[in-house]
Amino acid sequence: MRSTVRLRILITCGVLVAAGVGGWQLLPSDEGRTDPIPVGTTDEVTSLDPAGAYDAGSWALYGNVYQSLLTFKPGFTTPTPDAAESCKFVGDRLTTYQCTLRDDLSFSSGRKVTAEDVKYSFDRMLTIKAEVGPAPLFPTLKSVVADGRTVTFNLGARDATFPLKLATGAGSIVDRDRYQADTLRQDNAVDGTGPYLLKEYKPGESALLEPNPKYRGALAGTGRTVLVKYYKQSEDLAEAWKSGAVQVTHRQLPPSFVEGLDTNGGTRLTQAESAEIRNINFNTRPGSVMAEKAVRQAIAAVLDRPAITTGAYKGTVEPLYSLIPQGFVGHSTAFYDRYPAPDQAKAAKLLEDAGVATPVRFTFGYRQDATYKAETAEIKKQLEKTGLFEVKVVEADWQAFQKGYTSGAYDAYTVGWLPDFPDSDSFTAPLVGTGNALSSGYSSKTVDRLIADTQQYGERARATRDFKAIQDVVAQDVPLVPLWQKNDYVLATEAVGGSQNLSDGTGIWRLWELSWI
Repeated sequence: MRSTVRLRILITCGVLVAAGVGGWQLLPSDEGRTDPIPVGTTDEVTSLDPAGAYDAGSWALYGNVYQSLLTFKPGFTTPTPDAAESCKFVGDRLTTYQCTLRDDLSFSSGRKVTAEDVKYSFDRMLTIKAEVGPAPLFPTLKSVVADGRTVTFNLGARDATFPLKLATGAGSIVDRDRYQADTLRQDNAVDGTGPYLLKEYKPGESALLEPNPKYRGALAGTGRTVLVKYYKQSEDLAEAWKSGAVQVTHRQLPPSFVEGLDTNGGTRLTQAESAEIRNINFNTRPGSVMAEKAVRQAIAAVLDRPAITTGAYKGTVEPLYSLIPQGFVGHSTAFYDRYPAPDQAKAAKLLEDAGVATPVRFTFGYRQDATYKAETAEIKKQLEKTGLFEVKVVEADWQAFQKGYTSGAYDAYTVGWLPDFPDSDSFTAPLVGTGNALSSGYSSKTVDRLIADTQQYGERARATRDFKAIQDVVAQDVPLVPLWQKNDYVLATEAVGGSQNLSDGTGIWRLWELSWI
């Protein structure tokens, strides 16, 4: 569609403008400007404790103040050692992964990092098993053994994706003297070994990060001081950009703002190689009306994605008809194949055949934001105009929304999803595996078996057939309905360099790449 093409051209022009600026402008200024670089985002930090959060906002911060054994360098999808000196699978069974820890790491407290700290970090994360924590990312991890500088991960099944998972925020190493073994840390402090120190934190407002002089790892340097500013809604972030309160923005600006953005006025817009998706997730647990598969199928049968993408999102997103988005191994059109166009008669028959009385009444939760409000209103309109559904909409801020869907307060709820690492597994196991990260209650032995099958291949393309089979089952069971996907992007003024490396789809927020020009 025209608006989508227009956005792509705009982004491309922004990249070209950035690339075409004189070389002297892309280098750090010799004048030694030392004030913090202000970066704005609408992502929120759920917890400063890496055992307590599995969301984009928290992990963006973790990658800067904590360190994992592995990391991703810009433009690469294979992890490289960071806190580790080296890592490898032992043998060819892909069930034992071993890392040798660097010998020159120390926490902000000054205490030397040991292999016991690594083991402790994983053990406590799995023990605490926070409702919105990262434990679901490690279903194959059975035990961690520390011996000298060596850390050995014993897996219960073959998992070629395990090194990728180690490189995420879930692999953050904490100081065992500062973090309790069975309880999340509640103060606003961090003790890590990342490239930045958290000097000041105001929940929901800001995080002041200063370079960590003790950092040792994959990075050659630790960057400039950065002030991350958190905004409740996308409109607030747009106003901050217009007023000059932030020099860099990353996730999320209003679609109308992006649609009308002019990159000729000293603005750099960089497209990141990523794929954010958004789904309607269903609470399939007993007691919810969505426990009945026919109800979920009927919703999938009448949903009009183009009306959502061109309305609430002004064509800045593209309709998505699969669990795995375009650009990832195994992408298919499973939902389009089964539900090619809105079909009220098909939905009515699905409900009638299952003996479901209409209208079906259910609650629909979403995170507070003007764009999400417009999206939800469109979905509600589409469903109710069929006469088959009555939708009660519930709006909540991020923290309350998370508590709501994890506790089963909503029958349906929309959640955006960014890949944790550059692999299709990031869209399958966490979203539709048993004990998934979105607390949907969905469990399928077939899907779990297929997920395990995909994880056994070191050559990821060999998993294509299994990924497509997973999507076929999901389109039949409908634990979720894909809505849209979009490319990630970063907006920066001409006063800041390095924004093109801030995000690249590996799940790492490289604040250290930013500099004053």
